Amino acid sequence: MAITYLESVVVGALQGVSELFPVSSLGHSILLPAWIGGQWATDLDMSAPNSPYLALLVAMHVATAIALVVYFRHDWVRVLSGLWDVARTRGVRTPDARLGVLLVVATIPVGLAGLLLEKAVRNYLGTPLPTSIFLAVNGFVLAGAELMRHRRAGAEPLFAPAGHRVDPSAQDTVVLPVADPDARLARLSIKDATLIGSAQIAALFPGISRSGSTIVAGLAKGLGHEDSARFAFLLATPVILAAGVLKTPELFTPENHDVLGPAVAGSIVAGVLAYLSIRFLVRYFETRTLTPFAIYSLIAGIGSALYFGLHG
Repeated sequence: MAITYLESVVVGALQGVSELFPVSSLGHSILLPAWIGGQWATDLDMSAPNSPYLALLVAMHVATAIALVVYFRHDWVRVLSGLWDVARTRGVRTPDARLGVLLVVATIPVGLAGLLLEKAVRNYLGTPLPTSIFLAVNGFVLAGAELMRHRRAGAEPLFAPAGHRVDPSAQDTVVLPVADPDARLARLSIKDATLIGSAQIAALFPGISRSGSTIVAGLAKGLGHEDSARFAFLLATPVILAAGVLKTPELFTPENHDVLGPAVAGSIVAGVLAYLSIRFLVRYFETRTLTPFAIYSLIAGIGSALYFGLHG
């Protein structure tokens, strides 16, 4: 089974954008070839025996993770320095060290779930109709999170969405600056960070967004949109890199030799667009919500479910 350069570049562009936007990159990677049909549906069918498509997608995920590392490089230097201090002193002495510990602990549940469930979920649900249904579910979850947040609008959040908080002791509304974003995230409890990290497990189901589920969990725990998105992006990095370490070697088997060139081309496109997507989304979530992504997921998911249900 061969994958062409055009197919790989198109999927790479889709992957680079949809991995970080809360609309499910895996879901779109299944639905796009099915919508196009013909040879695309044959070449890009991850449920087919010995298909190189999943390994191709994982290589593109690694490119996305590299883009995340590059964008958040200063944060990761501080976090890794904090973790080194924890290993050296056997104590958590700084916000950077605490954030590092939270990221490690919060990554464990999805790592275990991925090892146990990824293959079974892909084999049974990695087809267009279930993916369409899960994409619609993704939209309902995003919309529900915003609705619940709107109803709670009278309550002060644990962290203000744009890096400020309201001083309740003041006569008038006074905006006071708080710590930097990483320091705010470091104030999460171990329990809350683990629950937010565990939300990534939902992304094993094609059509459910990793970043979307994590942002929703962060909102539920009192984070603002900006901090929820930041934590989601930081959490995604080690998970995606770990998946790459496990799956990318499949591209270097003799039977996948012809896929290496397209994989490199698609990964470059994915990495560049992922970096641009991060820059956009970090600024977007400073003032805006999940609502547009919820509407898109609902329309695309329900429309695809109707189409593939009638033509399946």
